[in-house]
This record gives sequence, C-alpha cells and structure tokens, in this order.
Amino acid sequence: MEVILLEKIGKIGNLGEVVKVRSGYGRNFLIPQGKALPATSENKSVFEAQRADYEARQAEILADAETLAAKVDEVSVVMKRPAGAMDKLFGSVTSADIAVFYKDLGLNIPRNIIDVLTPIRTLGEHQVRVRLHPDVVRVISIQVERAVK
Repeated sequence: MEVILLEKIGKIGNLGEVVKVRSGYGRNFLIPQGKALPATSENKSVFEAQRADYEARQAEILADAETLAAKVDEVSVVMKRPAGAMDKLFGSVTSADIAVFYKDLGLNIPRNIIDVLTPIRTLGEHQVRVRLHPDVVRVISIQVERAVK
C-alpha cells in the first residue's frame, strides 16, 4: 500500500513523501491516526494544495518538542525506591514511573516515548532515551536511590 506521509515518521519517511508500507500498518495505524493519506491522484493534489499548512504544523510541533527538550534537560530525575542488601530494587523503575515523575513536575511526557534501554533494577545511575520527536531525542540520566524506611 502506498501512502502520502503527513508528518515525519522515524524509519519510514518525511512529510510529503509517497512511501510503500504494509497494508495493515497503513490502514490500521497511519491513516486513522492522521499521519498519512492513501496515495491516490486525488489525495496527491489535495496534499499539494495544503502542503504549506502541513509544513507549518510540523514546524510548530518541532518547536514545541525543542522547548520540551530544554525543560527535560533542566530536570534532574531522582527516583527513591526500596532496595535489598545487594542494592537490588524490589521491583523496577519503568517508563510509567518516569512519566509520572515528569507529570508531577508539570511536564506532559507520555510513557510510550520513554525508552528504558535496560531494565532498571539496581540503585545507581541509569540512562533512558526520550523520543520527543523523530528529530528531537534526548538521553537522560535517572538516579535511583534507596528509599528511607
């Protein structure tokens, strides 16, 4: 299935490109989410007529992501968790925990854009990737400390 991308999608393509994707991915995800249009001649002409609007919207989204990235860079993430004798956590720190931490600070970062590269199950410093936009990716440091009982 060929689609016209309405925004930049990592590993797929950029705004306005006609790309071939699997039918299910296009029909069930890209088109319903408003990320693409079926690549028909009619849709191509409609897209070209509205291309400036789409580009302006993408520039605005990128600027918002850059602003949010600056705020994320300013914040030091310290999570307090109960741990055993060998500095091993009872449980783990997940992307949902990190999203709640940011939400408590007033930053809206959904958990699905937080990539915990390795499971966080010990005390200490860990690296986590935050994908705010395909062009704006930050690696943040998570400090996990022992919770006082």
